[in-house]
Amino acid sequence: MISHQTAAEHGGRQLAARGGRRVAEGRVIATEAARQAVYRLRAVRGPLMFVQSAGCCDGSAPICLPAGEYLTGPGDVLLGRIAGCPFYMDARQYRAWHPELVVLDVEPGTPEGFSLAADEGLHFVTRTSAPARA
Repeated sequence: MISHQTAAEHGGRQLAARGGRRVAEGRVIATEAARQAVYRLRAVRGPLMFVQSAGCCDGSAPICLPAGEYLTGPGDVLLGRIAGCPFYMDARQYRAWHPELVVLDVEPGTPEGFSLAADEGLHFVTRTSAPARA
C-alpha cells in the first residue's frame, strides 16, 4: 500500500537548483515497506541517498548509498526525498520513462551493483506510475 500525497499536491513542477541541478518536486514516493526499510537502514548507517543512474552497474535499479558517496551532477534530477533521504535520477532516464511518479519499493533478493541492502534478503526497486491519459 502506498501512502503519499500526489505529485500534483506537491506542485509537480521542475525547478532549477543551485549548481544547475534540476529538481522535479514531488515525483518520488515510497511504499510503507520501503519507507520502513529506509528508517531501519538509516538508524544503522546514518544519512543515505538514492541514485538511479541509467548508466552501467544496473542503471535501471535504484542504488542506496551513504549520503555524499555518489557525486551528483547537472545530469541528475532530484525527484524528492524518501524518509528524509534524497532520490536522484538521471535526467535522460527520467524523460524516457516520463512517469507521473517513481515509486520506491522493496523485493526479496540481494541488491544490485553497489547498493546497500534494504534489509536482510531485501533490495530496493522502483516502479512507475504512468501519466494519466485524457
